[in-house]
Amino acid sequence: MTPAEMETRIVRYGDLRPCKTAFIDARTPGSDQKENFTIIGGGVSESPEQHIHIRETPGFNIGAAGQPPKCLNSLHSHRTAEAFFVLKGRWRFFWGRWGSAGEVVLEEGDIFNIPTGVFRGFENVGSDYGMIMSILGGDYAGGGVVWAPQVIERAKGHGLILGEDGRLYDTTKGQSLPEGVAPMPMLTEAELGAFAEPPAKDVITTQVARYWDMMALAAKAPARVIGVDALIEDRPGFEVDFLTRGSIPDAPYETHWHEVLMVMRGHWRLAWGGGETRLAPGDTCAVPPGLERSLAPSMAGEASLFRVRNTDDPAGLTRH
Repeated sequence: MTPAEMETRIVRYGDLRPCKTAFIDARTPGSDQKENFTIIGGGVSESPEQHIHIRETPGFNIGAAGQPPKCLNSLHSHRTAEAFFVLKGRWRFFWGRWGSAGEVVLEEGDIFNIPTGVFRGFENVGSDYGMIMSILGGDYAGGGVVWAPQVIERAKGHGLILGEDGRLYDTTKGQSLPEGVAPMPMLTEAELGAFAEPPAKDVITTQVARYWDMMALAAKAPARVIGVDALIEDRPGFEVDFLTRGSIPDAPYETHWHEVLMVMRGHWRLAWGGGETRLAPGDTCAVPPGLERSLAPSMAGEASLFRVRNTDDPAGLTRH
């Protein structure tokens, strides 16, 4: 693989292209300033304006959300696993039918594996523009977003209608649902009753890993973050490891799994038989299976990254 070919598999943080019309709450006050990024795979955006950086999926999707302070992402759920780590800022995650079942605040580098069958939302509670990176299970990311009914109702007052085809239609631009396409049906009370409302202590103790805990665990070997026998025990169709300066492999290695590198802190050197490149914070690199590679920090100071690999587990309901 040439350096030019590898570069097509890297999405640089500075090259990320946002979409401000990705979801049904794009005009709802309090949520109308958020930006959605689809980095690897089609993601779950409801807008044809969404830019997709790398369409090939390795068994999971990679995305991101950027929001200014006090901006909310409305209550929703997914049919496959969703994990977030905080790249920039300070974020409050909350869950439940009305967002009141529990909450947790995450700092930079913390990671949260959100159980399926739970309504969740998040808010930038920091003082500056923040960014969270996401991992969604499955090549197709579970068939889209399931919105809490109140989110759909509020959006109607701002001209946005979600069709059963998973696409947004803007009545303020003269758009209407195509013939044969009905509005997305809202969940019934019986269906809503199937969504769990786990208490905060259960979620925080089993689904959250803190950055400095991972740094300590990765002092001599990669820290297992999500997967079998990991800090967060789950089998969502992908696994997540955490690497720092002391836990990099001693020699070049290869794997038959797809491997996505997501840099948290520092600058990293990725080398392979055909060349080398540098990765900076916020960069995402999809390394193909079977390619021998080596990885190491390229500068002094703090260095950390998340390594995501596909697994043989079905990308269905997250199990814990």
